[in-house]
Amino acid sequence: MNANEPHEQGTSGGGWSQFGATPPSAGGFKRPDDTLITPVPPQPAPPKQGFTGVQKAVAGLALAAMAVGGGVAGAVIATSVSQPTTSVSAPSPTFKQAANQYTVADVAKNVSPSVVMIQGSTGEGSGVVLSEDGLILTNNHVVVGAGQGSGGMTVKFSDGKSAKATVVGTDPATDLAVIKAEGVSGLTKANLGDSDQLQVGDAVLAIGSPLGLDGSVTAGIISALDRTLTVGGEQEQQQQIPPGWPGGGQSRQQQQQGGGATTIGGAIQTDAAINPGNSGGALVNAAGEVIGINTAIATNGGSSGNIGVGFAIPINTAKQVSEQLIKSGKVSHAFLGVSVTDATGDVPGALIRQVTDGSPAQAAGLKTGDLITKIGDKAVEGGDTVVGAVRGFKPGEVVKITYMRDGKTAEVQVTLKEKTGA
Repeated sequence: MNANEPHEQGTSGGGWSQFGATPPSAGGFKRPDDTLITPVPPQPAPPKQGFTGVQKAVAGLALAAMAVGGGVAGAVIATSVSQPTTSVSAPSPTFKQAANQYTVADVAKNVSPSVVMIQGSTGEGSGVVLSEDGLILTNNHVVVGAGQGSGGMTVKFSDGKSAKATVVGTDPATDLAVIKAEGVSGLTKANLGDSDQLQVGDAVLAIGSPLGLDGSVTAGIISALDRTLTVGGEQEQQQQIPPGWPGGGQSRQQQQQGGGATTIGGAIQTDAAINPGNSGGALVNAAGEVIGINTAIATNGGSSGNIGVGFAIPINTAKQVSEQLIKSGKVSHAFLGVSVTDATGDVPGALIRQVTDGSPAQAAGLKTGDLITKIGDKAVEGGDTVVGAVRGFKPGEVVKITYMRDGKTAEVQVTLKEKTGA
């Protein structure tokens, strides 16, 4: 396989995996004693009522049984005035049996060989192995940082070996890139999952090289889905500080005017610890599948470290982009043809400031001054939402846009075109 040929990638539907032909479901991580941590549903409180003398004795026996039996949780006392009886419910399990799940240690051990450290003269980050002969997926801002200077890029693998690397293709619009490690073979390629199947609360691991500490693993959950974030220019991206967050440097408007901003739609939010150097690394589910590429963190105050709010590019987006980069070195993006800004009135949305001549937006009848409130079924909170949403579509797709004009709501179907030029 060479850098210009398509490659086969793992999917959530089966195929090759570090764990064998059939990876388990991605519900959660197993404890070493074969139990799966699951939330305990709240138990309804028993009705408050007075006890007769007989009822008090019955209750005392039930409580004594709980003490002798080791404190059975969820005991419920049922009483009746005419015929006092007792009934003790089954315990509410804190842990659920899940023999087909892996422990955190299992997943970390099997996935870590597919995650690399990327080093350069002025920057560093992480990457995910796509092929046995050295194709590696990472962030564009990692490649930009590591590729500066005369030293080029070096990839360090989990076994301690290193190799020089060259750029196959970059896509600043999605902050993704593919590089190729030179002179390598037999690498452990990652098993890529399906980010469309994710749910808030799913257990995840972040694997990468924070602060140059290669092979680091942190655990957490998916905190939210479908976030839109704007990361700034080259320097801000190296530090993984999204503008607009406290301590993130310039304001969002300044970043956009500076021309170096990248808006990412559909991002995965996680509380798994992510720090500078994790960029381009793997966000992994409990089945050992890569479901996101770690990209940015929110910060608080002047610190650039983790505060439990990190973001990853969904792997389905990364698959689509990486396949195009490997095939042709460039990526085709959808084009709507509007310039938008955040709404300032009582109704949230994106105000159209300009419509490009000959664009899909003009053909569909959108005009300057229209307020976009929805794209498809997604509510639009501001201009960034529109930018991020459009980048998630392919050229030729038909998208429903809901907008307001003169106080009236209307809908229009827009056929997106391929973006050309810079």
